[in-house]
Amino acid sequence: MARRQRCNQLATVLSAGSGVVLVLVLLSILWTLLSRGLPGLSLATFLHPMGPPGSGGGLGNAILGSLIQTGLAMLIAAPLGMCCGMYLAEFDGSGNRFATTVRFVADILMSVPSILVGLFIYQLLVAPFGHFSGFAGAVALAVLAVPLMIRTTEDMLRLVPVAMREAGAALGAPRWRVIVSLCLRAARGGITTGLLLALARMGGETAPLLFTSLGNQGWSLDLDKPMASLPLAIYQYAGASYEDWVQLAWTGALLITVGVLMINIVVRLSSRR
Repeated sequence: MARRQRCNQLATVLSAGSGVVLVLVLLSILWTLLSRGLPGLSLATFLHPMGPPGSGGGLGNAILGSLIQTGLAMLIAAPLGMCCGMYLAEFDGSGNRFATTVRFVADILMSVPSILVGLFIYQLLVAPFGHFSGFAGAVALAVLAVPLMIRTTEDMLRLVPVAMREAGAALGAPRWRVIVSLCLRAARGGITTGLLLALARMGGETAPLLFTSLGNQGWSLDLDKPMASLPLAIYQYAGASYEDWVQLAWTGALLITVGVLMINIVVRLSSRR
């Protein structure tokens, strides 16, 4: 009995110690970003585009480009991921090889390195047209988000009790009405969580955009041309030898971190409801 108690105490101490280490690492990262990123945070950061060293440039075009590409990627990925997840959860009967194949492909895509997705979209939407584009960047981000949305939607719908589906059918509602009006409403909290997590992942991706949207030093709203983004700006400025560029890189990293942190907080709050 004494040996079991000692093992239990040891496991408790190790678990608590691991938690403390993780919290300290997170606080260290946040402190570093705040101490180095806040000095470069000003109104010009949001209003001025990227510019040459010493020109007083900001990150306005990069922030706008990230919002455009991420928003378009969400518009592409959300319907595809949710519809595919609904099919896997509601119409995956016994012996449905197509559904099994789709689920297997989705699982593989979740673990594919993002740079490979960028190379694939480069061969599909960049090389044939002879130029980089913001649309190609949005498609690359959407490819990364779709498998996460598929698995989240499927898992959440499978948690809906079968009795709820039977009650809808007993009232004479067709199957599509039962899925849309009952199952989706019951699982909307978990599905929303999956959408927000996919959005957080897309917001910090850099590698796919290197091969698709490439980046732009000026304002650009044309999706058929190269478009700036915040991760690309950080990648470009972080290794520069100019102090103002390095400062903007730290500020951009702070903005992305705060954005992702806010999304995760929203996910936590929504999951509790």
